[in-house]
Amino acid sequence: MKVTVNIDCSPLEAREFMGLPNVQPMQENVMKQLEAQMMENIGKLSPEAIMKNWMSFAPEQFQDAFKSMFGGGSK
Repeated sequence: MKVTVNIDCSPLEAREFMGLPNVQPMQENVMKQLEAQMMENIGKLSPEAIMKNWMSFAPEQFQDAFKSMFGGGSK
């Protein structure tokens, strides 16, 4: 004997039927926090900010590395 059952329901209805929690409010909250954090840190990813940060450590070493990479001579 073969029995086929087709159930037409939404994901929310299926979760409720199975007794699983509704995680949509938690997901929305996490996404809002993630978006806020990304927007806060977006300025740190600009090329100017990255180069300024890198050059602040040892500018002479970076200048020497760029010169050697692009054929600007040797020291």
